[in-house]
Amino acid sequence: MEKQEQQNQIQIELNDEIAQGTYSNLAIIAHSSSEFIIDFVRVMPGVPKAKVKSRIILTPEHAKRLLFALNDNIVKYENQNGTIKVDNGSSFTPPVVGGQA
Repeated sequence: MEKQEQQNQIQIELNDEIAQGTYSNLAIIAHSSSEFIIDFVRVMPGVPKAKVKSRIILTPEHAKRLLFALNDNIVKYENQNGTIKVDNGSSFTPPVVGGQA
């Protein structure tokens, strides 16, 4: 059984550039019948244009696994740090996607 568990393990490599991360304060999600697309954007105050910093494409199954994993982590975070407040009455209007680059 131990040999089989070792064969099923995957080693994940994280290089220095990716480990730095990319800050995002907006995610735009779209889907088709076969995939979910998540665009991560950094919106800066007073700047009328923002660029997509990263795009992740997932199968519907992986999108749902991501949903469950995020929910699990949010529950754990809130248990340790208190409720995350979300301003649903915000006057923020999502930017128009597309246009000239």
